[in-house]
Order: sequence, then structure tokens, then C-alpha cells
Amino acid sequence: MSELVTGEAVALELRPARLPSRALAVLLDLVAAMAVYVAVTIALVVSTASLDEAAQTALSIATFVLVLVGGPIAVETLSHGRSLGKMACGLRVVRDDGGPIRFRHALVRGLIGVIEILMTFGIVACIASFVSARGRRLGDVFAGTLVVRERIPVTRTGFVPPPPPWLAGRFSGLDLSAVPDGLWLAVRQYLTRMQQLDPQVGWSMAERLASDLAERTGAPVPQGVPPAAYLAAVVQERQAREARRAFGNDAAPAAMSAAAPATSGPVGKGEAPAAGEARAVGETPAAHARPVGAPEGVSEPSGGERRPAASPGVPAGERPGTGFVPPG
Repeated sequence: MSELVTGEAVALELRPARLPSRALAVLLDLVAAMAVYVAVTIALVVSTASLDEAAQTALSIATFVLVLVGGPIAVETLSHGRSLGKMACGLRVVRDDGGPIRFRHALVRGLIGVIEILMTFGIVACIASFVSARGRRLGDVFAGTLVVRERIPVTRTGFVPPPPPWLAGRFSGLDLSAVPDGLWLAVRQYLTRMQQLDPQVGWSMAERLASDLAERTGAPVPQGVPPAAYLAAVVQERQAREARRAFGNDAAPAAMSAAAPATSGPVGKGEAPAAGEARAVGETPAAHARPVGAPEGVSEPSGGERRPAASPGVPAGERPGTGFVPPG
């Protein structure tokens, strides 16, 4: 991925096109341009047979310039960077800031392309694209453009597990305005991938993220609350606030319930959740010893399960029996 920064200081993650896909797109464009050039040349030869040799030569040069040079420039300008070959390969030419190209960008790319593609049979363009970190040829460098992939395989985003029910609404008074977007992204990535982490690594990461989040909010992590459950509860609170701002106060509970898919049934001890099932953070039993660096409030019963210490002010019947431990 390539991170581009727009004029509004917005970071865009784009995937630059590499040499094989760009070479295929250029080949398709050349085949189409040559077909049009041959057809126009035959039509001119038939219609200008009565002209002298100098006039026919001038028409041939003009046809070459208009079709093989002006044609690609006009197509890229009108299609905003998508020629026939690029559309077939799922590519597009954009500016360095991620915006659509204009005539001046297509003109520079087309004029330099005559030298590095037509006159050198693409050797210079291949070398420049191969050594460039973002696969740019000389025309892209001088025009300030970049060829990116438009069709990117869609990947399923990980589901953020909901917090335990006894934490619902507990962090409604937190000030989340000072939490940067980078920290929110790190917390979300951890929550979606915590089932794949080693228990000790996952616990230490959750503690570090919970400490950073508590420092930004100005409120410490409540005693007896597992760090992963704390992260999930704060993320849910942020989502609820965004839903209220977007749809009103009555839409937040409906939006949050729609975001969490229902489980097909209880998950037994030692069983992994099936695909699509949700499980509250902090409610998964696991037979692992307490990781190094775990808080003293977490005890180890004989069955190997970790249970959070009694939280003041919360009845025992409303708290889950185990703390968060990602399955090994």
C-alpha cells in the first residue's frame, strides 16, 4: 500500500500498479491505437490518391501524431486517467495527491511516452517502472501522476466482539475527544485479531492499549475489569455516540444491536466459535496459566481459569465468571 496525503491533509491508502499489469495495459492501448492508425491510413491513401507525394507525406505525419500521440492524451483526459487498456486491467492514473488528472498531466505523460515507449520499444519505461518504489515511469515522474489499482479484492473485516453485558453503559461519561484516530485503529485491529494471538502476547497488548486509552481519556481503567473487555466497552461507547450524532438519540441502540450479530448458541468450554458467531469479550473460558505481567487482581482457580477480582459496586451475579483470555 502507498499512503498519499491530499491537500486537505487526508491520508489515502492506494495500491500502486506494478510492472506486469501496466505493461499489459500499455500493450492493449497500443494494439487499439495501431488498429485505428491502420484504418485511418488506409482511408487517407484511398481518398488522397490524387495528391502529390509531399502532401501525402504531410498527411501521414499528421495522422501518426494525432492518432498515436494525441489519441491517448485525449482518451486519458476525457476518461480521467482510464484508457482502454487500463479499464481492462482495472488501473487508473491519478495525481500524486490522489485526485483525477487533467489535460496537462495527460499531455506530459503522452509526450514523454513517445520517447520512452514508442521510440525505445518500452525499454526505458520498463526500467524506470522497475526501479521506482511505486512503479512510476518517467512520464509519471514529470507529470506528477501515479497509476493505481482500482479493482482490489474485497476482504472481510474482522468483527469487533461486544463487551460483557455488565459493562454496558459504564463508560458513558468518558471524554473521548482526545483519543487520536491512530489509537482507535490500533484498538480495533487488536479486538478483531485477538483470537489469533498467543495468550501472553494478547494480554500484554491489551494492557498497553488500555493504558494508552486511559491516559488519553484521563480516567484509569476500573479495577477488576480485564483490559480487553475495557477496550471493547470503550469502542462500543464511541460507536454509540457516533450513531447518536448521525441518526439521533433513538437510533443508537438500534444501530449497536444491528452491528452485533446474534450467536447461534452458547459456546462451551474449550470450543472455538463458529464462523459468524459473536462472543462477548471477557466471557471466554480458557485453560491457560496467568500470563507474565497480568494484574494481581486476576486469580487462578484450580481449573486453570482466570477470573477477575471482585469489582466494587458490581454484584457478583451481574459479572461474568472469567476474564478475557484469547484462545491459544
